[in-house]
Amino acid sequence: MEQFIAKATDWAAASGISLVTGIVTLVLGIWVARIIRGTVRKVLTARQAEPTLVKFIVNLLYTLLMVIVVTAALNQVGVQTTSLIAVVGAAGLAIGLALQSSLSNFASGVMILIFHPFRVGDFIDAGGVMGTVDEVGLFTTTLTTPDNKVIFSPNGQIMGGNITNFTRQETRRIDLVIGVGYGEDVRKAKEVLRDIVDREERILDDPAPVVAVLELADSSVNFAVRPWVRLENYWDVYFSLMETIKLRLDEEGIEIPFPQRDVHLHQVQSGEAA
Repeated sequence: MEQFIAKATDWAAASGISLVTGIVTLVLGIWVARIIRGTVRKVLTARQAEPTLVKFIVNLLYTLLMVIVVTAALNQVGVQTTSLIAVVGAAGLAIGLALQSSLSNFASGVMILIFHPFRVGDFIDAGGVMGTVDEVGLFTTTLTTPDNKVIFSPNGQIMGGNITNFTRQETRRIDLVIGVGYGEDVRKAKEVLRDIVDREERILDDPAPVVAVLELADSSVNFAVRPWVRLENYWDVYFSLMETIKLRLDEEGIEIPFPQRDVHLHQVQSGEAA
């Protein structure tokens, strides 16, 4: 009986020490993990990283640290964690295979937040949709179209193709193709187009605007009119130029050709008259 009591006492003492060590390890680990989380958040925020990316990295790092801390604490108590880690790994693999498409969108979202092909407020054409970026999430990007439709586009679809960012630069070129008839004076038409461009105050001098013969098309001589404007003036100048060009060419008597078809009818006589 005395031997049993002695063994029980030794076991309780050893278990108590292991339990206390495990609790201390857990408490200290949580404290250190929180310090690391706060430090990483401050560093990323100071470097002006995207808030969504900061939140994702901080939460992911804290989760990994907590897994390490809990595993270490269980080992101190005497719990065998090898089999537990194997089970968790197998479950993670199965979940990853089941959510393959979602994980692809997730990875693409992280790439967008890291490389910044566009930011909130940019007007882009990506993934087969066009609109202003309202929010960049880890799985989807929210855009608003010019006619005020809201589109939720998967990040994998956006990163899987070309991304055209219309608002990244401060200036943008307007590309117009103006056709005049073959019977018109090409020099006069060019002078009129050049005068229209020179009179528009919102067109930039540098880079210099281009007015030149672009091609000799099937039914018209096409001019390339390519002025540069500031981004915020693009559509206003575009619409103004189109209207002014039409009015000026009409005033100067310069024809703008349009598709037309001539139909010739031939009378066919029948019978003896034929």
